[in-house]
This record gives sequence, structure tokens and C-alpha cells, in this order.
Amino acid sequence: MAFWLAALLLALICGAWLARPLLAGRAAAAPRAAHDLQVFRDQLRAVERDVARGVLPEAEAEGARAEISRRLLAAAAEAEAAAPADAAPRGASRLLAAALGLLLLGGGAGVYAMIGAPGLPDRPLAQRLADIRAAEPPRPSQAEAERLEADRRAAEAPATAAAPLADDPETARLRDLVARLRGILEDRPDDVRGRRLLADSLLRLEDPAGAQAAMREAVELQGDAAPPADRAALAETMILAAGGYVSPEAERQLGLALQAEPGQPVARYYAGLALAQTGRYGLALRFWRALLREGPQDAPWIAPIRAQIGELERIAAAAGDLPPEAPGGSGSGALPPGPSEEDVQAAQDLSPEDRDAMIRGMVARLENRLAEDGGPPEDWARLISAYGVLNRPEDAARIWKDAERAFADAPDALNRLRGAAVDAGVTEALE
Repeated sequence: MAFWLAALLLALICGAWLARPLLAGRAAAAPRAAHDLQVFRDQLRAVERDVARGVLPEAEAEGARAEISRRLLAAAAEAEAAAPADAAPRGASRLLAAALGLLLLGGGAGVYAMIGAPGLPDRPLAQRLADIRAAEPPRPSQAEAERLEADRRAAEAPATAAAPLADDPETARLRDLVARLRGILEDRPDDVRGRRLLADSLLRLEDPAGAQAAMREAVELQGDAAPPADRAALAETMILAAGGYVSPEAERQLGLALQAEPGQPVARYYAGLALAQTGRYGLALRFWRALLREGPQDAPWIAPIRAQIGELERIAAAAGDLPPEAPGGSGSGALPPGPSEEDVQAAQDLSPEDRDAMIRGMVARLENRLAEDGGPPEDWARLISAYGVLNRPEDAARIWKDAERAFADAPDALNRLRGAAVDAGVTEALE
């Protein structure tokens, strides 16, 4: 009822605003000659004032009075002859105002009846989101997913387990490290760094459940101050323990990590995986394509993205959810532009001088592209290394300076570029 009263009040206000000029009416407009009469009378009074102040001689004043009087008489005759403009008929104005009001009320009600939902109660955003979540098919929790993964592994194991093989030296070293860490952490209940190291070692021993327990303790010790990298690491151990499934609990850790640091790469990779698993393929592709563009190409998340993104693009296209490529995008994970197989074969068939010229041409094209369009740190490092191979340390130093300015706000990228510059003989990179 409150909605209809508010709608009626708004409609009445709008109708009154439209009808006001019609109901107010308009007085008959005075003819132009009436305005001229007033102007000439003002001119006569001005002449008398000038004579009184002595600025206008009496002889000139008489001539001015005669001319103004002549015009005044002509304007008076024109005013008497002119018919006044008729005022708007009040009946017609009232009828038009009523018609506009009815059109506004009836039209608004009709449009709402066609596209609105009369009688539907209020639905706050929180309630609508809750309804959407309730309509989604139920998803296994973290505990259920881990139990299913354990059952799967047990079913895949041979009925008669063979005698365990002796550990290789590296595995034996890791097991010894884990045992020593557990003993140390028993005496250090607040050691967050030790629990991170324990989780990393357990992952290398392919024990994601144990790694999850260690990272969970590390995050809980820090509370709300836990850094995004730790929350992303905890989510990763949860996903690995569930056999690659992103549970709602893991999603929560990823959301907290991305809320604190939107660029956190591990969280972004697994957020894309979660979106793909829940059918939001276009959003998943945006996450993964951005990670491929940003690199670095040896990052641990690049290889799994390359292995999965082609299939994800095929599924997204079939579902009509394939987003367009971003400018300069890498699509299905192609490497940054470099020499093709044809270029390599052609270089092998050239003389040393021609081969050198071909390489210099490739390097020049890469430098021009970076100068005009920019590029990821890998391309800058490749250009610096190329000048080092060509024994042109001055050019390598120049590119290093340009890259240093371009990536001043990216410490990780600068570290990779500094390594390439040092290898190319750029001593300034050591400063």
C-alpha cells in the first residue's frame, strides 16, 4: 500500500507541474504601440530635465519636443487601432490540463502493469543474494571433498600394497626436516614462520592434508592480520587436499586474500579455477588471461593455466560466454612474440654476416615494439640479454634504465630485470 501511495503522490506532483501553466492562464498581451507610448513619454521627461539642468538650450528643446510629440501622437493612434491579443480560453486550458493528468496517471499505471510486478513484496539485496545461493545446487564442503578424495585414492590403490621403497636422499632429507620442525614447533606455539616452512615441506612430500593443518595454524595465529599470501597458501593446500576441488571454505580464504590484495597471483589463479568449476567461464578466462599477460613465464601458475585454458575457451564458446581478447592479449597462452621456427631455420641457412644482420633486425623490432607499446618484464629482460649477447653493453644499460623507470612500482619484475642486466654486463644494475 505504501508503494501505491508514494507512486500516486509522485504522479500528482508531476501532473500539477505540467498543468500549472495551463491553469494559471495568460493575460492579454499589450500591443507594441502601448510600449512605444511609454518610451516617448519618458523621452519628453528627459528633455525637460536636460533643460532644467541647463545642458540643453531652449531652442533645441523646442525642436526635440515637437519631434517626440509627433511620434507620440502617431503611437497613440496606432495603439487605439490595434486589437488586443485574445487570452487563452480558460475552459480549453482546464480540459487540456485534466487530459494530461489522466494520461500521466493512466499511462504510468498501464506501463507498470505490463513490466512491473504488482503485489510483489520488497526484496532487499541481501535477501536476493541469499535466494540465489539457495537456488544453486549444493556443493560439497571441504571435509566432504577431502573424504571423497581419500576414498578415491584408496580405491585406486592396489589391493595388496607392495613393500614401501626406500626414500631417495632428497625425500629422506625432507622427512628428517619435517620431524625436526614438528619437534621445534611443539616448543614454539607462536612460530608462524616455522609453520609456513613446515607446510611447504609437507607439500613437497605430497602431504597436502598435513600442509593444510600447518598453514591453518599459521593463519589462525595471525588472525585478521594474516597477509594475503598466507591466506592464498592456505586455500591452495585446501584445494590440493580436496583433489583440485575449490570448496566454499577455500573460496572464502581466496576472497579474503583478494580483498586485501587484488593482485595476489596465487589467489587469482585459484579464483579463476573456482569460477570455472561453478560455470562462470567468462570470468575465469579474464582472471587467467590477465595472469598470462603479466607473467612471469616461469611462475608456477603459468603452466597449469596453459594446460587448461584451451579447453576452458572451448567450453566458454559453446556456452556463449567467451569474452573478447584484451588488447595485446595472449589468448590461449601463447608465449610473447619471438622468432618462429621459420626464422630459426632461415637463420641456420644464412652466412654469419647475414645471420648477424637478421638477429640485429629482430632485436631492433623488439626494441621498437617495447618503446611504442610497452610489454611484460620478460620482453624487457629478453632485449637486455640480446644486447649482452651482441656485445653491446651500452645499449643493454640504456634498456635497463628504461625498464627500471617502467617497472619502478614492481619490485619482483625489477629483480628479474636486474638479473638479466647483470648477466649482460650492466654494472649499474649492481648499485
